[in-house]
Amino acid sequence: MVLTGEERKLIQANWSKLASEHEDLGGECMTRLFQVYPQSKIYFPHFDLSPGSNDIHRQGHKIIKALDSAIKNLDNIRACLSDLSDLHAYNLRVDPVNFKFITRCLHVTLATSLRGDYNALVYMAFDKFFCLVGEVLTEKYR
Repeated sequence: MVLTGEERKLIQANWSKLASEHEDLGGECMTRLFQVYPQSKIYFPHFDLSPGSNDIHRQGHKIIKALDSAIKNLDNIRACLSDLSDLHAYNLRVDPVNFKFITRCLHVTLATSLRGDYNALVYMAFDKFFCLVGEVLTEKYR
């Protein structure tokens, strides 16, 4: 799967609109994840998973930083996320379905923040990007 030039521009332009919110986006996404998909909590046994906790905020910030890095390296997402792929496949052994869960939560979080700018084209570009990220993160499970 390859992002078109237009999809890249849409992702980068809309992601940059959220730069001032990057600190909070991940926490919002993780809070949604644990509310909508409580089975995901199993991977965070030592975390305070109450909404707004420092643990949720820190983990969410890690996710946003990884996505930010991937967006800045759209030509080489595999290399950019290789260490995370190893971590999730070999150490954490996260069930790959959780990447789909978090993608759904990311879409809602982005739509909430971007509002009218999160139109169908932007949604589709981000969805393709999230599919690429999920593909990279799960390729070492095979």
